Amino acid sequence: MTKSSKLNRGVSRRAVLKGAAGAVGLAAGSGAITGFPYVYSADPKVLRYLGTAVNEGDEISKKCLEDTGIKIEYITATTDDVTKRVITQPNSFDVLDTEYFSLKKLVPSGNIFALDAKKIKEFDNITPVFTKGQLPNGKKIGDQGTAPWKVLYLEGPNSKTFSKTPTEFVTLIPTVYNADTLGIRPDLIKRPISSWTELLNSEFKGKASILNIPSIGIMDAAMVVEATGQHTYTDKGNMTKAEIDLTMKIMTEAKKAGQFRAFWKDFNESVNLMASGETVIQSMWSPAVTKVRSMGIPCIFQPLKEGYRSWASGFCVSKAVSGPKLDWAYEFVNWYLSGWAGAYLNRQGYYSAVLSTAKANMTADEWGYWMEGKAAVSDIKAPDGTVLEKAGAKRDGGSYDDRMGAVACWNAVMDENDYMVRKWNEFIAA
Repeated sequence: MTKSSKLNRGVSRRAVLKGAAGAVGLAAGSGAITGFPYVYSADPKVLRYLGTAVNEGDEISKKCLEDTGIKIEYITATTDDVTKRVITQPNSFDVLDTEYFSLKKLVPSGNIFALDAKKIKEFDNITPVFTKGQLPNGKKIGDQGTAPWKVLYLEGPNSKTFSKTPTEFVTLIPTVYNADTLGIRPDLIKRPISSWTELLNSEFKGKASILNIPSIGIMDAAMVVEATGQHTYTDKGNMTKAEIDLTMKIMTEAKKAGQFRAFWKDFNESVNLMASGETVIQSMWSPAVTKVRSMGIPCIFQPLKEGYRSWASGFCVSKAVSGPKLDWAYEFVNWYLSGWAGAYLNRQGYYSAVLSTAKANMTADEWGYWMEGKAAVSDIKAPDGTVLEKAGAKRDGGSYDDRMGAVACWNAVMDENDYMVRKWNEFIAA
């Protein structure tokens, strides 16, 4: 969800939009995972991993092979193409990595296999953000859109019906999530920004941008519309057709008035727009802001009074998987949640589904910077040695509790008839 540079490949959540696999993470781990010894087998352990590059990376696949003997073969595609492949070619992949908002299309197909929570070693330690809609400290968070806890469980092992209460059978084993907001160039704006309304402020005519991914972009648009007071949504992530029409009408009027410089799909596009100064305010992701800052250019992942838009993803398997390959799939998922991969993801600005194991694989300084809102004791560096943040810096938006506690909504539901997608594409083409 392509990345042309080594650093970018590790930090792009949406790099899949250009169809390339993820690669290198932002920093080496502080501790190695043991307990997954590789035992040589005459039969190679191979899993075909279909996904959108959210959780992918060469460093992850190398570490997995080293620890478990499982070879990961990435099949990277756009969100739409992942969905189509699951529905039409369930035999073409083993492990599926997808976002929760896709499930209302995928589950009815019967082509994904519900995993057994009892076989996931860390399942009880998965953050309650996924299981209860609250932070570990008990604070409830926004539930508009496809909040993961709404679609986490199925009624049975072969069910196509979501369960409103916890069961043993899980649609997606949670892996990673984040809270997104607007990125700004403070050196070019030179005044405080505190609301989503600013995206349509005529002061930034020709200098604003929004991402061109329907299920995500329309949520940013809805945050703007609601912040301006033009409409209050019952659920921004599951709009009526009338609400979709109103939202797209407002955005189309802004577009025709020249408000937007561009509509980006790729991580690099967002970075280049901000780094060049072509845009000064736009939809952005945390690692992209970090990349701009690593170039020595001021950029802020701006907390806004209306809150954040959040997203989440996880793993399941194809219905065609059985026998030893199913055992390998469980082994892979268990390894993924055991800490090394979680720390890798946290260092990109994301959040691991199992915070405790990720923490065990990060230094106290890393954890303090990325998760606790503390000033970095030492420079935060990329693998190539470039400094992402200087010692003394604090992460935009504060701690994990600050950021996730301010989540207002999650990505939009993928409606069965794609009305939302059609209207979004009309807006882009207008």
